[in-house]
Amino acid sequence: MTHENPLAYALGLEGIALMRAFTGTGELPGDPERAGHGPAFVAARVAEIRRLLDDASLAGAAVDVARVDTVEGYRIWSSTYDGPNTAFDYDEPVLAGISAALPPDSVVLDAACGTGRLAALAAGSGHRVVGVDSSPDMLAMARERVPEGDFRRGDLHALPVDDASADLVTCSLALTHVPELGPVLAEFGRVLRPGGLLFVADIHPEQVARGVIPSVRRADGSPARLASYVHRTGDYVRAALAAGLSVHRCDEPAPRPGPEAEDDGAAREPGPGPWEVWPWSLSDLAPEAADTAWAGMPAMVLWQFVRQAI
Repeated sequence: MTHENPLAYALGLEGIALMRAFTGTGELPGDPERAGHGPAFVAARVAEIRRLLDDASLAGAAVDVARVDTVEGYRIWSSTYDGPNTAFDYDEPVLAGISAALPPDSVVLDAACGTGRLAALAAGSGHRVVGVDSSPDMLAMARERVPEGDFRRGDLHALPVDDASADLVTCSLALTHVPELGPVLAEFGRVLRPGGLLFVADIHPEQVARGVIPSVRRADGSPARLASYVHRTGDYVRAALAAGLSVHRCDEPAPRPGPEAEDDGAAREPGPGPWEVWPWSLSDLAPEAADTAWAGMPAMVLWQFVRQAI
């Protein structure tokens, strides 16, 4: 259980923004309009903090949120998981390029395959696909989506797959839900053939640390988030090396700009917005501070590892 207080989140954004102004790290490279984090910016932050503290709409708005495992969480989320989800814009183009470069009829293991979106991409490139997931609800959708695929229920810590049987292992948007990377990457190393490639994509750890964690409503309407963990860059590298994997590539793409919203002059509705859109709506409580706090923050981390020769 976590206690999510929107006032605390907004004040946290203000604190990060003030720290970045203090250190001069709050500007985006090449954006001179964002360079004015001097006395006026600091004064505005202090004034906004006072306003937030006096905002009656934030008093008593805190929510106690349960933590659920992937089986329960994805059972709830499975019907709406496939869209819209901006994270798909990052991993799918990379996997498309990797799949196109593989020899025809390669074996691709989609670990934590979910609804089979990456499995479908690999199958469309002419490869044999094996998908593994712990959620029976997600697997049912994957089997319908990729009827030629071989989908198996299993856990990332004990994949129901033979040793050295896969040319490519993919795992997307899943490793933030495991407490330790080492055992899972060891399994990926076990099932990969020497020279095989592992592609991992996930929400960037800095995003997870700031509350970008999947939210669901349980059957009784109570709020819950999928259990999630912050894995730093070094955590991935240490776990990979111990599993006999070498780093081939690492990318940390920034969020892609969306369409500019038109300012119609209307006042923003008071309050933190519905819980389902936290933390994004919470950033609207202090937009200038949020812009500075999030400046330059990567959206995802995309890894490519190679199985070393035995």
